[in-house]
Order: sequence, then structure tokens, then C-alpha cells
Amino acid sequence: MPKPLSLSFDPIARADESWKRRWGNVPSMAAITSIMRAQQILLAEVDAVVKPYGLTFARYEALVLLTFSKSGELPMSKIGERLMVHPTSVTNTVDRLVRSGLVAKRPNPNDGRGTLATITDKGREVVEAATRDLMAMDFGLGCYDAEECAEIFAMLRPLRVAAGDFADD
Repeated sequence: MPKPLSLSFDPIARADESWKRRWGNVPSMAAITSIMRAQQILLAEVDAVVKPYGLTFARYEALVLLTFSKSGELPMSKIGERLMVHPTSVTNTVDRLVRSGLVAKRPNPNDGRGTLATITDKGREVVEAATRDLMAMDFGLGCYDAEECAEIFAMLRPLRVAAGDFADD
């Protein structure tokens, strides 16, 4: 898909100027608009890289999480907790991975009502290949160096703490 022609001005900066004239200076408006646009850009770029593997970034994240587990399997509830998504989203994500042959599901022997998701050998191959491709394009953040990436992480951390993602040390 071709990239659209670039504008001759920054539309977010222009919106910020208009906002200031209409409602006063609210720096958080320009910040959130920039963050939301960055999310759109990054998601489109990483999804384009993982699409040839039959993945979305959400499915890729689930495969990575399973790869990080000692046994290559986790309870569905744990996947949702770690990825910070609703149980329905986990079910949909894992079911798609099952249909692709990248994950298998089985009853959790330690929880009669629970289900375990297990990465398959094919899933391991796919996650390794997709990871190589994502790393090669710096997860879409190639315009930043390592220090700037660390700054972005640090800058967004308080927002994540305030949202209750985890307890601050």
C-alpha cells in the first residue's frame, strides 16, 4: 500500500494552535494526539511485518509470552493478565493461533475449569522468524537510538503505574 502524500504542516501542531485559541493551552491534548498517532503508525508497521506469518501483533505477543514460559505453556488467565487484555480477547487470540497450528489448548490439570495454551513446534519456528524480522526493523522505532527508546519507556511508565498495570517499586 503506497504511503499517502505528506502534508506541508504538522496537523497535530496545527490542531494544538486551534485548541489554544478556542479553549486555552492544554498540552495534554497535543501529547495524547501524538501518542495515538504514533500507536497507529507503529501498529501498522509491525502488523505488516508479522502478517506474512499469519499473525497480528497481538497474536505475536501471545506467542512470545508462551516462548518465555519455562514449559512453553500458560493458563489462559495468566496470558490475559500478562498481556493486560480482557479474557475474551485472549480466547479469540489463542483460538486463532490454534487454527493456525501455532498453539494447542488442553485442560489445565491444576484447575478443573481452566485451559492451558501450549506453543507448538511450528509456533516456535514462526515466532523466531517474526522476531528476527521485527528486530531488523527495530519494531518500527528505528528513528530513535537506544537511549531515546529508554527515555520513551521511562516517560510512559508513570502512566502505566497510574492505570494500575503494576505496583511501582
